[in-house]
Amino acid sequence: MTNLSKITCIEDLRVLARRRVPRMFYDYADTGSWTEQTYRANTADLQKILFRQRVARNMEGRSTATRMTGQDVAMPVALAPTGLTGMQHADGEILAARAARRFGVPFVLSTMSICSIEDVAQEAGPGFWFQLYVMRDQDYLERLIARARDAGCTALVITLDLQILGQRHRDIKNGLSAPPRPTLLNLLDLATKLRWINGMTHTKRRQFGNIVGHVKGVKDASDLGAWTEKQFDPTLNWDAVARIKERWGGKVILKGIMEPEDARLAVECGADALIVSNHGGRQLDGAPSAITALPAIVDAVGSDIEVHFDSGIRSGQDVLRAWALGARGTYIGRAFLYGLGAAGEAGVTKALQIIHKELDLSMAFCGHTKIEGVDQDILYPGTFPTTP
Repeated sequence: MTNLSKITCIEDLRVLARRRVPRMFYDYADTGSWTEQTYRANTADLQKILFRQRVARNMEGRSTATRMTGQDVAMPVALAPTGLTGMQHADGEILAARAARRFGVPFVLSTMSICSIEDVAQEAGPGFWFQLYVMRDQDYLERLIARARDAGCTALVITLDLQILGQRHRDIKNGLSAPPRPTLLNLLDLATKLRWINGMTHTKRRQFGNIVGHVKGVKDASDLGAWTEKQFDPTLNWDAVARIKERWGGKVILKGIMEPEDARLAVECGADALIVSNHGGRQLDGAPSAITALPAIVDAVGSDIEVHFDSGIRSGQDVLRAWALGARGTYIGRAFLYGLGAAGEAGVTKALQIIHKELDLSMAFCGHTKIEGVDQDILYPGTFPTTP
């Protein structure tokens, strides 16, 4: 078992994951589209925001507890939906869901997961949410929604910014596939990843568990690529979103909002929450960072809808920055994937512990003991984005 006692930050987990995860899957997680300008800006713009340090304040009795879409959470953080999580580590989605449940934060399962909805449901707690990509195959879509409902998922996260797939150069160069194709380069890389291989040999979950066996004509990975390429629905519109919400019948969160106009349409659609997100810089390269878009969206919707945030979070300080600018929930993707790739479930738990400690201490240094009392006043004027 990996000794995590000297791991002190998310960057430590990233370095360890890079050594242990096959290159194509590490690159899949740690990459953006085209020039990766937006991918880099997401993190860089968060780090430009400075805090106002306050002193001689009572720091006892601190709490980061709050609620996200009506769910009690230990801190305003959820594990974001990430595709191919089960290729970062064997049974990755199951391990991450278990770590999230024990820590007291939601876990969001991706449509493009390796472990199926049913597999994860056995380990997930009440904060088990499902992320939906809208597909052309309406029969499959209806059955997928029904499966999520039957599995006890308490919220449906509809991703709106992947009607078509952004080009990620490294995925193309690596020949990304699940499981990896037995090419010479892949075999040479895998020869240095014995821990990963050992985990994969002891699991049956190596393909997209929500798709293979659930779609007519898709029996294995050889059929999957052609089907997926044709299935993301470029005709997705707000009327379709409203129909999916009605079909689901529960709480709906809309992911991928970057403009105030779209935020207001999310309100009109009856969504329970929206996520300010540019897909971690993996779709439209050259778009602004998510944090620069957040204030205008918060201002546009007021209290009409709960605003969440993702894209670029690498620390508890980033969570605090987003909260101070109006986000009432945040999502970590790469940060928990680094932990998963580094050390499985224990690595995900370590990532959550790191985020929580940084959030808790930074909140205290800014003069607050309760996250729900934190506002923009903790930020140093002139260093954070404002509404145009």
